[in-house]
Amino acid sequence: MVMNSNLIPRPFYLDRILKFKDLDVMKILSGIRRCGKSSLLKLIADKFIADGRCDASQVHLHSFDELPFKDMTDKDLYAMLKAEISPAGRNCFFLDEIQSVGNWEQAVNSLMNEYNADIYVTGSNSRMLSSELSTFLTGRYVSFEIQTLSFEEYLRFRKAASDLPDRHTAFHEYLRYGGFPIVWKNPQLDSETREILVEGIFDSVVYRDVVERYKLRNAQMLERVIGYLADNVGNTFSGKSISDFMKSEKRRLDVETVYSYLDKLEKFFIIGKCPRYDIHGKQLLKTQEKIYFADTALRFVRNAYSPDALASTLENAVYLELRRRGYRVCTGKIGTGEIDFIAEKQRNRLYIQIAQEISSKETAARETERLLAIPDNYPKFLLLGHEQAEGNFEGIKILSVEDFLLNKDY
Repeated sequence: MVMNSNLIPRPFYLDRILKFKDLDVMKILSGIRRCGKSSLLKLIADKFIADGRCDASQVHLHSFDELPFKDMTDKDLYAMLKAEISPAGRNCFFLDEIQSVGNWEQAVNSLMNEYNADIYVTGSNSRMLSSELSTFLTGRYVSFEIQTLSFEEYLRFRKAASDLPDRHTAFHEYLRYGGFPIVWKNPQLDSETREILVEGIFDSVVYRDVVERYKLRNAQMLERVIGYLADNVGNTFSGKSISDFMKSEKRRLDVETVYSYLDKLEKFFIIGKCPRYDIHGKQLLKTQEKIYFADTALRFVRNAYSPDALASTLENAVYLELRRRGYRVCTGKIGTGEIDFIAEKQRNRLYIQIAQEISSKETAARETERLLAIPDNYPKFLLLGHEQAEGNFEGIKILSVEDFLLNKDY
């Protein structure tokens, strides 16, 4: 195997995945297409060879998104992998976009049962993280949801390419063009080319993964739903609100179909749902959730970018960072007001309010009064879109969004 010296390490994921390298469990990496899963597989394989853990002959890397594997069955997969096994030492299999092979779980499970194999797989479908896997793998797997570049990873990418402007400028370019690695690998790309790259990823995921896979007859309607979601990032919604909007445009779309579209978009990691939590009632609510995109750039593929979108794009970036750090994320309801995010992990909880700027005492009061009304002592944050923002107001920590995204202590 050729070492991939041009790959930029992503220690946030590598460190977590490699903790399981010698355990008898399959490692599953899931996430939206082009988020960097394939590169992570190559980084792991390179590390194994460099550390002397595996000889190159014991490392087997395959991408099942390629044409030769289009009609492969689980029996074909098992036979191919079995034939590659080296009798000396432990064999390491890196199987990229494995969901393209039907019933792949049975083949891989058999390989794990019969041979000394360490297996890493990737997929672009959330079924890779679902309870259905337990049927085939009997709990012998761990899963990792891989996202596009975090702000910290993005800065490292641009620094490695000698393409790093001042941090605040870089941050706004990150919000606009997102964190897909391919967008930032070449420092010579202009803004138009970056937009074309993101649009290509969008078309691939929406049309190849969703429209073609589910044989949707009205792709234009699906795009209209995505456009509605892009216009309403950070706003609560219901299936009925989307249906009513379509009706106002003289289009027919029933509520059941709306939710079917949303489930398919979520299954392929295009969007993430953020449910509402009643802080006083201490329960999840069944209506009026929020939707965020898997990468901030995706919301601008069909809807033109404008400065008016900054506040909700800041929300989207914080939502993704909280998910990346392993938090369960909800939007909070407190009386008639709203808390942008309640983030929980193990026994930790954060309350977060986000504002583009604080331009008046009235705005400051509105953004802080909801946090002050929460009757517990968990940390509370007011995050601002300013380049520099730092302070404390009656126990509420005030930070810029940039600093929050880069501070790993939260």
